[in-house]
Amino acid sequence: MNATINKTVLEDVKINVKIKLSALWAAVMFLYAYADIKAFFRPGIIEGLIAGKAGDFQITQGFLLGSAIMMAIPSVMIFLSLVLKASVNRWANLILGIVYSGIIIGTLLMGGAWAYYIFYAAIEIALTGLIAWYALKWPKQ
Repeated sequence: MNATINKTVLEDVKINVKIKLSALWAAVMFLYAYADIKAFFRPGIIEGLIAGKAGDFQITQGFLLGSAIMMAIPSVMIFLSLVLKASVNRWANLILGIVYSGIIIGTLLMGGAWAYYIFYAAIEIALTGLIAWYALKWPKQ
């Protein structure tokens, strides 16, 4: 019996490194937002915020501005990863991927992290590490 086997080959398109970087920054931003939202469910967090404290930090205009800048940079990198020239793009993603991996590691070392936060942080570190990796291994023409 000669049965014809119909094998379908799925199309696999090579994705440009700029798109990969942009998608990684978007994923990181979602994780940042979800981790911060989940924090509101922890006992004492909202009360602390109302009292003007974020963990061990006093909430001031400077604190809020600093945290706004820290979160604006990854947000803007979603767009900049698509439009910057390759040489600038590579360095920006390499440096910021490393910096943001360090920031996440630093927040873990501050102590008091709950299991959900460690879970999010592990994924965030992996993704920001991938950002640095893809930037380092940027394809040559």
